[in-house]
Amino acid sequence: RIRSLVKKTPPRNDWVDLNEVIVEVLALAQNEARRNRVSLNRQLKEDLPRVRGDRVQLQQVVLNLIMNGLEAIARSKNGARELSVLSEADEANNVTIAVRDSGEGLDTANLEHVFDAFYTTKPHGMGMGLAISRTIIESHGGRIWATANSPKGAVFQFKLSTGANGAR
Repeated sequence: RIRSLVKKTPPRNDWVDLNEVIVEVLALAQNEARRNRVSLNRQLKEDLPRVRGDRVQLQQVVLNLIMNGLEAIARSKNGARELSVLSEADEANNVTIAVRDSGEGLDTANLEHVFDAFYTTKPHGMGMGLAISRTIIESHGGRIWATANSPKGAVFQFKLSTGANGAR
């Protein structure tokens, strides 16, 4: 599916429950969180509308954001060691997923570059994960962005439309 994305093949267009995607990915990330002594929290809106999309690609985005957050927390020496994943829907039929970490945070001067290919803040990073995540979200008609978390850390969010008749 990633190969199809690079070839600009349209993503699959199934109804996807993003809360299920989050729960599945958190289960995958559990060992990494335990190893780094990070508390994983989730605040998922009940009856979240489904979105149209490629489940595997959306899992890849959520996994990338969670793993990036866990790595940022692992590099952080002080403070809380928490990563939270939130889902919510708004009155305009949009679903927003947010991954909040208590890691090192982002340099606000470079916020606009974090989704650029080959841009990385990691010592051994390739700078491809967030660029691929942006491509996936944009191919689903959504947008992705990053902000600073308070008191420290980062928040990565993406928003997808459920369409006028989002399925429940």
